[in-house]
Amino acid sequence: MTHWKDILMHLADNVEEHFDTLTHGLNKRLRRGQPICIVPYIGFGTRDTFYLKGRVLKDSGVTSAEDNDSIWENLLNMYRRINTAEIAGARLRANFGGQDYEVTTDNEGYYHLEIPLAEPLPPGPVWYDIDFELLDYPNWEAGQHPIETARAVVPPVNAQFGVISDIDDTVLQTDVLHVLNMARNVFLGNSHTRLPFEGVAAFYRALQLGTQSSFNPIFYLSSSAWNLYDLLVDFFEVREIPTGPLMLVDYGITSDQFITPGHHAHKSMHIQTLLDRYPDLPFILIGDSGQKDPEIYLEIIRQNPGRILTAYIRDVRAGEIRIEAAAWADEAQAAGSDMLLVEDTEAAAQHAAEHGYILWETKPMIAEEREADKEAPTLIEQLVKGDDSASE
Repeated sequence: MTHWKDILMHLADNVEEHFDTLTHGLNKRLRRGQPICIVPYIGFGTRDTFYLKGRVLKDSGVTSAEDNDSIWENLLNMYRRINTAEIAGARLRANFGGQDYEVTTDNEGYYHLEIPLAEPLPPGPVWYDIDFELLDYPNWEAGQHPIETARAVVPPVNAQFGVISDIDDTVLQTDVLHVLNMARNVFLGNSHTRLPFEGVAAFYRALQLGTQSSFNPIFYLSSSAWNLYDLLVDFFEVREIPTGPLMLVDYGITSDQFITPGHHAHKSMHIQTLLDRYPDLPFILIGDSGQKDPEIYLEIIRQNPGRILTAYIRDVRAGEIRIEAAAWADEAQAAGSDMLLVEDTEAAAQHAAEHGYILWETKPMIAEEREADKEAPTLIEQLVKGDDSASE
């Protein structure tokens, strides 16, 4: 095995263990047989505070995805995710380090819990488990005491940088304003949809490893609904994209469309929150040219001089904005950062290697994965995209 593969194996489990863990995680998130579900989202923290979020819902009956699921089975699962029945006023108890903390869900069934720790965390571990138990809720049904474990990532003291990445059209293709398009273009209801940003999984693994044998945390932003959380997490795990906290949005829903909060405000708020939570940690931003990411990132760079190492912008507009991109780059450099419009993952990886963000030895794996991701789509993808040759 070559040296770069040895390096990346530092971050990966063996295949059997990986899929055993994934299957266990799927079963937990699907909550089969549990009328009431605690859905803990991946949290984050510092050495003295955890920031946790989750939801309490009635079981919607989402089933585990299979390679041969029909389009309608996938769309039915999508409908079940969206058509949730939240439990408002549910009271939960969290436990960490022998200390109990209580929290109550809001009108949409969400809980938000900040845990100040009595003693600072040790410098070694990165992932921490926090147990949650449902104590009661309005119209309580006897015998319902779900218990779940939340996970929170805490950047180690030797972290080289953090990464904040957009998801929509950066990690994967998406269309959050139309449910059927979202099912068709993003997930098809399962975890085997190709990534349009080829090689992203290997690139993100290389960024997480960095060049100093540390662990660099990755945070994900999306204008997708929290209802899709389990699907996104499972998708990341199947594609071996590094796991990290997700910052999604709560949608208002009408009979025929989503009502979303402001995209600009959503991203800016969460990026600034992370910069404030980790004042000593520089960050790399990754986005695309289709949803105002360059403007948002430039605003962050201006407001936080010296905090952003580089912003990579995936070009989804076929070079139509190269003049604008040159102006973005100049403005970013004036504030002490880089902003690059990149055609593909290899261009971003080349810059990252040159600037000491990833090891040169990881570039062959990124290139190899990029080529693999460019292979012909599966039969189900062809059918969903309307490729008549798929049915011949």
